[in-house]
Amino acid sequence: MAEAHGARGTSAPGREAPFVLKDFPHSLPISTRWADVDVYGHVNNVVYYSYFDTVVNEYLIARGVLDPQTSPIIGLVVETRCTYFRSLTFPAPVMAALRVAKLGSSSVRYDIALFQGDEEAVAQGHFVHVYVDRASQRPVPIPDPVRAVLQALVRTPA
Repeated sequence: MAEAHGARGTSAPGREAPFVLKDFPHSLPISTRWADVDVYGHVNNVVYYSYFDTVVNEYLIARGVLDPQTSPIIGLVVETRCTYFRSLTFPAPVMAALRVAKLGSSSVRYDIALFQGDEEAVAQGHFVHVYVDRASQRPVPIPDPVRAVLQALVRTPA
């Protein structure tokens, strides 16, 4: 994985600054696994996206607005991005944090950050879900119950 290994609390000119944990209304501890580690001795970059997906779906499932097997309206990921500041390591827990940066009529943009033993993000990025009818795969408005739980996460990024 090509990563930036800058000093804590700093970012290169033109590079975004790490998010801080206190700016996120929801977080989820995730255990790193031995299988997450690559030949370079750190958590592989593709695993970060798995952690992103986990915190989003855990939030929706725990609040009863998503059943991955039966929900007639589902969110499909249409865009994702990740910026790496430092390496995640094993064996150390990761804190995945979640907020909603933009809530549209049929889409939502989540900001997600990963933390490991620090208040500054090790990595951060976003997911965009477009809500679709499961059968037709056509965009639909976000259902009111889903919108209500997403609204609880809305924060304007600093």
